Amino acid sequence: MSELAKNLIIWIIIAFVLLTVFNTMGPGEQPREELTYSEFLREVRGGSVDEVVLQGRKIHGTRRGGERFEVVNPETDNTALIGELEDNRVEIVAKEEDRGSMLGQIFISWTPLLLLIAVWIYFMRQMQGGGAGGKGAMSFGKSKARMLSDEQVNVRFTDVAGCDEAKEEVTELVDFLKDPSRFQRLGGKIPKGVLMVGPPGTGKTLLARAIAGEAGVPFFTISGSDFVEMFVGVGASRVRDMFEQAKKHAPCIIFIDELDAVGRHRGAGLGGGHDEREQTLNQMLVEMDGFEGHEGVIVIAATNRPDVLDPALLRPGRFDRQVVVGLPDVRGREQILKVHLRKVPVDDSIRPDLIARGTPGFSGADLANLVNEAALFAARANDKYVSMEHLEKAKDKIMMGAERRSMVMSEDDKRMTAYHEAGHAIVGRLVPDHDPVYKVSIIPRGRALGVTMFLPEEDQYSQSKQQLESRISSLFGGRIAEEQIYGAEKVTTGASNDIEVATGIARKMVTKWGLSEKLGPLSYEEDDGEVFLGREMQQRHSNMSDETARAIDAEIRAIIDRNYDRAESLLREHEDKLHMMAEALMQYETIDSDQIDAIMDGRKPGPPKGWGDPGQGTASSGEVGDDRGREGDDPVGDPARQH
Repeated sequence: MSELAKNLIIWIIIAFVLLTVFNTMGPGEQPREELTYSEFLREVRGGSVDEVVLQGRKIHGTRRGGERFEVVNPETDNTALIGELEDNRVEIVAKEEDRGSMLGQIFISWTPLLLLIAVWIYFMRQMQGGGAGGKGAMSFGKSKARMLSDEQVNVRFTDVAGCDEAKEEVTELVDFLKDPSRFQRLGGKIPKGVLMVGPPGTGKTLLARAIAGEAGVPFFTISGSDFVEMFVGVGASRVRDMFEQAKKHAPCIIFIDELDAVGRHRGAGLGGGHDEREQTLNQMLVEMDGFEGHEGVIVIAATNRPDVLDPALLRPGRFDRQVVVGLPDVRGREQILKVHLRKVPVDDSIRPDLIARGTPGFSGADLANLVNEAALFAARANDKYVSMEHLEKAKDKIMMGAERRSMVMSEDDKRMTAYHEAGHAIVGRLVPDHDPVYKVSIIPRGRALGVTMFLPEEDQYSQSKQQLESRISSLFGGRIAEEQIYGAEKVTTGASNDIEVATGIARKMVTKWGLSEKLGPLSYEEDDGEVFLGREMQQRHSNMSDETARAIDAEIRAIIDRNYDRAESLLREHEDKLHMMAEALMQYETIDSDQIDAIMDGRKPGPPKGWGDPGQGTASSGEVGDDRGREGDDPVGDPARQH
């Protein structure tokens, strides 16, 4: 039964209960007057009774004025009474005694209370989680883990791609679950706890399910937040119950998702500890500590915040093995794309290797979303197969945002945006060691009203000082182009995010990465910590003198000024290319690397691929878009850079 149907039934019951209660409490039918038998006989003889109904030992009478009354008949033989009634011309009606009427009245009177009790029990089950799992109404301490049998777990290692090293780490878990004696003969013990660490969407949960699927064992899955309740001690009870169930189904796997919800530092953070969470964590530590043998029970947990976990969880004997499930490289992305493309009909034009090279920094979830968006594009176009064109459109939508062609702006604003984006692209092409320009567009996308997209030619794991300074120069290219064409008094706020990102890079170069010759390879950045995420709350104090702080500000300003002047010089030297690119953007709205190459060679660019297809229309833009979201706060390894 669906949740909507359940809620509808509940509200119908509540309405019925309230209606019954109101009817009971309301005026209703006027109650009958109760007479003694002697009073009844006097009224009969006085001629005031019009009709009587004889029903067992009850006499229901009606006076000539219409009033009703009731009488309990003491006689077992009604012969004399009937004669008396006939002499006084009273209409006599006889009915069989209704033996079930009393029970029916009792049932009707108790029905509202019984229904109220039933509704209360139902809501208690919902609040305590008993309704979903079929537990009793007071099953506070029962585990909420969902068990999947070996037949229900249909994920295998072939369904998991892009994390070959992580699969190798967990392969021996599969071997142990299949044949524990192979390890026990040599006295070896398999790790009881495996902690999977990695950014969101990299396939930690999928890999855990694949382990259970390959080993053919039951799979208990639960989230860390399911342990914590409003009542202290409930979470600890659920941990005990979960391990008891697991031991009954051993060998098996317990998978705890989002372990940081219950496994944070104890006794730390703003406001002290949390009794319920700490008791739950303590019970989990005891269950994994080896006081009772849990042979054949392997606990796998996943988190993307290992830095906030309690150190006791990570010591040997508990979660003593950490498996890093990181973002896939270009080969991993190609394998992941092949896995997801098997689920949709594709044509011969599909090149997963090209898409993989153009999606640096994408996680497995991002790539699954890309394939799904491509399938949606194909469905909108009534195509039978997903083509390379659909994948390219999906990639642009995910990396740059959805097009907002309905936005209408003036021609002057649109032209200024074209010069702004052209400034980014030209500076990016001319400075050394900068990522190649992938696409420039003045079509509003997502929150951005204009986009210049740079894509690295290969995966990057670190960046040099020259690359960082080149990026700062390209960030200021848009603002400088506006000032150069329209004058300083007409510069817009479109470069606000560019200035913020450039200043952040320069500050980290000086205070964090040691890339300042004047201040040297020292760290001046203050790590405040996050007191709400298990950090100790300590007195804040500065780690540097006022003189050092002034030197840092001066060095940051020098880096910004140096790269600003370089970008300004390049744009003045290539002003003809700036005008040519802006005109191309006004004509085509979006240009790619081929058109940019032609412009930089001094040639007039041709139309981009797909120009004139349905959907190519006019659009207006204003300010510059933000950088695409990324893990952490470093500019290293961005999946795509927008300016």
